[in-house]
Amino acid sequence: MLDHVQAFRPTALQVDLARRIAREILGGAHVTGTHLSEELLARQYQVSRTPVRAALKLLAMQDLIAYKQNSGYFVREVVDGAPAPEWQAQGLTSDELYRIIIEDRAGRLLPDSFTDRDLLQRYAVTRSVLAKTLVRLSAEALIEKRKGHGWRFPNSLEDAQARAESYRFRSAVECAGLLEPDFRADAPALMRMRANHLALAEEQNLDAVAPEFFTINAEFHEMLARFSGNRFVLQTVQQQNQLRRLASRATLFQMPRYAASIQEHLQIIQAVLDKELEWAAALMRQHLRLDFKATGG
Repeated sequence: MLDHVQAFRPTALQVDLARRIAREILGGAHVTGTHLSEELLARQYQVSRTPVRAALKLLAMQDLIAYKQNSGYFVREVVDGAPAPEWQAQGLTSDELYRIIIEDRAGRLLPDSFTDRDLLQRYAVTRSVLAKTLVRLSAEALIEKRKGHGWRFPNSLEDAQARAESYRFRSAVECAGLLEPDFRADAPALMRMRANHLALAEEQNLDAVAPEFFTINAEFHEMLARFSGNRFVLQTVQQQNQLRRLASRATLFQMPRYAASIQEHLQIIQAVLDKELEWAAALMRQHLRLDFKATGG
């Protein structure tokens, strides 16, 4: 065990992150010598850097990665056929279970239909935590009751008609949000978002761009919705992003439009910084139209 790694009892979220990163390493997604950035992993998995840092410690304890002083964590050479490590964790919270279910569905680790018992066996959570999570997923239209028994994931954005309806709805709401009378932009947040986009535009590894772009794309649209000052605009955009997370990655990442989308986002950011909100709304409408067209709409 490494000296810098202190003994600790990890939370379920930390263990879940460690398992996910371990699967990527063992699957070859991170080759030997790859630097694992806390910031990039936090954005990829939609969590803060604190649980990512703990997950990396767990991976270091299993010698899947190595820690270098003042440099961070790097992937070690992996023996072919090495088994995935296992850790014991504290119980999941409702928020953690909510995020994990969405991620597992996106990775097609959960079937179209399931029961409470299926989830209790898979995640080893209490019935109260599961009930609270299912109520939240149902309220956000991410799952729906089956006739008779159990739950199902709706087709959501898997078919062309649903995607068309989603893009038209997003266009109406997001463009209107930019024109809300209480719209207030946060200039430092816009500048940070611009820097993140510019950094992603320089990324050469296309396999890394897809999940990173989806994360930064969701953050971009939710940031502008938050600026609107209208809670219902924000809730709508957040719900649409969750629906997109539930869709299979093959559906979401089927078109190589990342570079164009990044430039369109940068144009919208500049228009908001210039307080040209009518122009920003027009750019947003065109951006969403082109996104939909790229999916075959």
